Amino acid sequence: MLASAKGKYLKGTPYKVRKVIDLIRGERSDKALAILDNTNKGVVYCVRKVLKSAINNAQQKEKEIKLEDIYINRIFASDGARQKRFRARAMGRGAQILHRTTHLYVEVDRISKLQVPSSKPQAPSPKTKS
Repeated sequence: MLASAKGKYLKGTPYKVRKVIDLIRGERSDKALAILDNTNKGVVYCVRKVLKSAINNAQQKEKEIKLEDIYINRIFASDGARQKRFRARAMGRGAQILHRTTHLYVEVDRISKLQVPSSKPQAPSPKTKS
């Protein structure tokens, strides 16, 4: 792990955030930012903000590192606190509305020359019986 960043209490459900972070998991940072720029989801703003923070933390630790030399090592979203609100309903009743939030964790690392990260895990080769 070269650097990391956390985003807490982000607006958006973890389900929606996980859809976006599955697109960029394991990618190089420049390619991940390009994917986020072309993704039409509301939670992209929060994910991009935390990812840029992790990249800047890595560049702060190592001054000579380039954007192309950084890749996303780990990224995950978990449940945050839920804001409870009430909406008026018929006959003086109230219905509860839950505004879900997300905690996002991004960990970036340097690409070594021997290790090239792949975005999708490869299936194991089939074993033949002899």
